[in-house]
Amino acid sequence: MANEDLNTLIDYRYRQHIHAETGQHGMGRDRTGSAGEDAIIELPIGTQIFDETGEHMLADMCEHGEKLLLAKGGNGGWGNTRFKSSTNRAPRRANPGEPWEEYTLWLKLKLIADVGLVGLPNAGKSTLLSAVSAARPKTADYPFTTLHPSLGVVDMGASERFVMADLPGLIEGAADGAGLGHQFLGHAERCMSIIHLVDGSVENPGQAYTTIRKEVETYADIFKDKPEIVALNKCDALDPETIKQRSAELAKASGAKVFNISGVSGASVKSLMRAAFEHVQAKRNADKQARAALVKAEARKQAGLEPETEKWQP
Repeated sequence: MANEDLNTLIDYRYRQHIHAETGQHGMGRDRTGSAGEDAIIELPIGTQIFDETGEHMLADMCEHGEKLLLAKGGNGGWGNTRFKSSTNRAPRRANPGEPWEEYTLWLKLKLIADVGLVGLPNAGKSTLLSAVSAARPKTADYPFTTLHPSLGVVDMGASERFVMADLPGLIEGAADGAGLGHQFLGHAERCMSIIHLVDGSVENPGQAYTTIRKEVETYADIFKDKPEIVALNKCDALDPETIKQRSAELAKASGAKVFNISGVSGASVKSLMRAAFEHVQAKRNADKQARAALVKAEARKQAGLEPETEKWQP
């Protein structure tokens, strides 16, 4: 069962064998044995369940309270009383029942965040997250400071909040297993949009962008259509002419508008967050309309009505 109050799978690192309670045997005086208690596994939202090979996904737990039956308990069978009749008062027949189901499964958790931060190591992702949220990821002046994803809530107003994830830095070959970031690219798949952060202090920001863009697209085709916001970070350490030059290089490589920001000074960070929230809001509205249409269609089905068709327009 999916539980929104959980956020890790650590409980199942040390509890890898899960058994339901054994039912009771039948007893004299035609008493039926009681059924055993179900074994309910609570999982964080975003957990994917795979078969023993780890290749075939059986379920994706995306909503709080979502339930899935993974294995059935055994069938206790019938005693000879079940086969009594008016002509056979002492039957010598019984049904032995059926054994329980047993499986080996893999659990994988993909964080559910609205916006994901991607980029090369030391691009300033953790600094940006700490500047716009209450999250306090580790920051330092060397690469691969972030070893695990961090989540922060960006609060722009009463109804303008979204979750942003700081993902470990990627390097060339990440989609094939190089570096640390490949372990966490799956988290970015669930994000509504991504912010591609490029270090403004590097000589060739266009190449830095292309390196990471190639990796995320190689990892999964979904990134080709996912909204992306491009930002040139650490502009507080650059002079205006250098910012203009490197921003133009990055815009040419990405084909998108470039936000010139500084996670340290906060320059243009609010504009970047506003642009990110616009993508989040658009996706939320689309999802809301899709859910409403699904509920409406189900209601028509329950009422025995034909599916609603689009109205003709001249």
